Amino acid sequence: MRISDFDILIIPGLGGSAPDHWQSRWEAKLSTARRVEQQNWHSPRLEDWTARIITEVKAAKRPVLLVAHSLGVTAVVHAAPHLPPEVVRGAFLVAPPADSVLIEAAGPGFTPLPRAPLPFPSVLIASRNDPYAPYDESEEISYAWGSRLLDAGEAGHINLDSGHGPWPEGLMSLAGFLKLL
Repeated sequence: MRISDFDILIIPGLGGSAPDHWQSRWEAKLSTARRVEQQNWHSPRLEDWTARIITEVKAAKRPVLLVAHSLGVTAVVHAAPHLPPEVVRGAFLVAPPADSVLIEAAGPGFTPLPRAPLPFPSVLIASRNDPYAPYDESEEISYAWGSRLLDAGEAGHINLDSGHGPWPEGLMSLAGFLKLL
């Protein structure tokens, strides 16, 4: 399938994605992409975040591709059991935070991070020096979720602070993932 065959749901993490963040750039560049807006980007509630994802998936007109970063990944995996697998064709999951970070940043409602296999194909992109997730924990959750793991090397949290504005390597990884769907 081609990228234009999907409704691409961009799911940012805590604070949303700034205009120069790779997710915002992809949203502007990809004609079928739209952001899953949250009521509160800075004081998240798991129930609200997962409900918005479920609502947006149900509103989709085409098969859905989820593109989530950081706390957005956490919300996706919590919402996954409630998402119709015949609609969600795949998830591109970037830099999910560790449970210890989730408790500190988002509160206990987001933990523990689910370990059940996802009901749709997925790829997890992890960095070897992400300050919010040790690589070995990212590796462990990718296996638990049944996700294909892509090693981003020493890429930090794969956000603006780590120099990932346009992130062309990410787009190439997304294109490779689409070939598998």
